[in-house]
Amino acid sequence: MSDVLIADDHPLFRDALQRAVMAALPQARVHSADSVHGLLALIEQYPEADLLLLDLHMPGARGYSALAHIRGRYPGLPTIVVSGHEEVQVARRALAHGASAYIPKSTPGEDIITAIHHVLDGDVWLPHQLLGGGGGLKPDEADVAARVAALTPQQFRVMTMIAEGLLNKQIAYDLGVSEATVKAHMTAIMRKLGVNNRTQVALAASHLAVDQEGLPPIPDDE
Repeated sequence: MSDVLIADDHPLFRDALQRAVMAALPQARVHSADSVHGLLALIEQYPEADLLLLDLHMPGARGYSALAHIRGRYPGLPTIVVSGHEEVQVARRALAHGASAYIPKSTPGEDIITAIHHVLDGDVWLPHQLLGGGGGLKPDEADVAARVAALTPQQFRVMTMIAEGLLNKQIAYDLGVSEATVKAHMTAIMRKLGVNNRTQVALAASHLAVDQEGLPPIPDDE
């Protein structure tokens, strides 16, 4: 029996993905999360899961950061990225970050079923309208992705909160830890990312944004 993980913060689309999974794999057990933090806990609970369907845009995610982190820590977990973006380059970057398939949210259910079967057979799948075009990552993006992959789940959570502009005391409250613990995580994150301060942490994370959108203000609470 297969364990399939779905991470999407939109209940209607999460339900649609679950229906597609059950149509493709009638005996599957489906486990859902509506945030990246919830997903990381789910993966720890089901480390031998057979498939992950991952939305690019969820609470706790910044573009490709969750994909890069999960692919680095769980390379044996095939991952299908789902997204509202229809651009070829967005899909190609997802594949370059280790996704096995890219599914725009406009994709018909039967194509999602086809993608699931292809990925479980070890193939890479794209819808016909996204075939062709260039691929690959810019060197800076590839370097940041490799560094993000080396973070522990808790360090990844702290990094994403920094990128969202939260203060250390806010991060400590949200995670239920002390500010000293957050600062210890910060030290490890900066070392692994090869940067010197929280602003540079946020700038590094911005390399993994889908559209390289502007960063929120980053408070300096050191």
